[in-house]
Amino acid sequence: MAVWLKRGAAAEIRADADRKVREIVETTLADIEARGDAAVRELSIKYDGWDRESYALTASEKQDCLDQLSGQDLKDIEFAQTQVRNFARIQRESMKDVEVETLPGVVLGHRHIPVNAAGCYVPGGKYPLLASAHMSVITAKVAGVPRVITCAPPFQGKAAPAIVAAQVMAGADDIYVLGGIQAVGAMAIGTESIDPVDILVGPGNAFVAEAKRQLFGRVGIDLFAGPTETLIIADESVDGELCATDILGQVEHGPDSPGILLTNSEKLARETMAQIERLLRILPTAEHARKAWEAYGEVIVAESEEEMVRIADEIASEHVQVMTRDPDYFLNRMTNYGALFLGPRTNVAYGDKVIGTNHTLPTRKAARYTGGLWVGKFLKTCTYQKVLTDEASTLIGEYCSRLCALEGFAGHGEQANIRVRRYGGRNVPYAGKAEPVEAALA
Repeated sequence: MAVWLKRGAAAEIRADADRKVREIVETTLADIEARGDAAVRELSIKYDGWDRESYALTASEKQDCLDQLSGQDLKDIEFAQTQVRNFARIQRESMKDVEVETLPGVVLGHRHIPVNAAGCYVPGGKYPLLASAHMSVITAKVAGVPRVITCAPPFQGKAAPAIVAAQVMAGADDIYVLGGIQAVGAMAIGTESIDPVDILVGPGNAFVAEAKRQLFGRVGIDLFAGPTETLIIADESVDGELCATDILGQVEHGPDSPGILLTNSEKLARETMAQIERLLRILPTAEHARKAWEAYGEVIVAESEEEMVRIADEIASEHVQVMTRDPDYFLNRMTNYGALFLGPRTNVAYGDKVIGTNHTLPTRKAARYTGGLWVGKFLKTCTYQKVLTDEASTLIGEYCSRLCALEGFAGHGEQANIRVRRYGGRNVPYAGKAEPVEAALA
């Protein structure tokens, strides 16, 4: 049986925090719907200390942000975006339109149709997380979305040059310097100056994630992508410093980011905990990382790899980094995760920033029922049908007539019956049902 050497915050503490977030978000979204731009402006001033005549950047402002980056900065962004675009194209090419004749004269098909407008949230309050622009805007554009807009909060009192550059290079059609609930609400609900979108995508803090949850149904969303989560699965083939580094590399996102070590070695577990304390004394972002580790960090020692798989699937973490002698053991057995990072040569930061897989991934156990953001999230798989012959319409109509009668749906049944009469020449009573041909001839 597994042993917890360290546990995170109790469930009731998290539930109370969630309740407070829900109430704030609900009130804020109602205000945006009622007052539009005026509410958005007040919220931006209140939460970000940010105000300007228009929150949309002009062409000259976009160019100014590009000019502030070095040539190497732009090359690095371009390299990362190329990897994301390449993998997104591979994913898109895997999705084929279908048209097939399933019965003589009956043609069924589906097409993958992009949504008309996507709103991409790019977090940037604590750090200018330009990678989120690659992951959302490029993926939407590869999917074929005609209008892609972005919102990112101001960073240190102005538009973050790196984020804006990434948004421009990714192909965003409109770029707004707005953060938090006000950004998500404006994109989904629409205001006097921002036309509403069809789908919201992108990660964010607890308030952004909750806003997306409350807006779901009014618009589509990619998934519930809240505060970053990371799970390290490791054995004694690696050391505590590597495990500690990879935990702290993710919990620096913020004070509510869970970081978990799951191992079958108590020695490695205790070594990792000691290394975390050592590294927190020298890590420049320790202010956020320490709060997250103290409040949400966990260390679990399991008895076997089989038990590690079971516990990992129960956790259903956003990021699962596997550093064991046989990482494929977990690849072949785990079912609940946002993304897997297999072996010590890779890590979550590679996926976050540059390798090409998408970093917008499910949190809060949503990995039990969805994967991460990909081109398919921007596509509607829409079916169609054609009936090309009288014989086919009659055949399908006869079955449909009887099945509708079985359900008591007379109106539905008449949709079938009128076609059986017209295309099959059969005398079916009004609101009746088409008897099998053999019975009719008896």
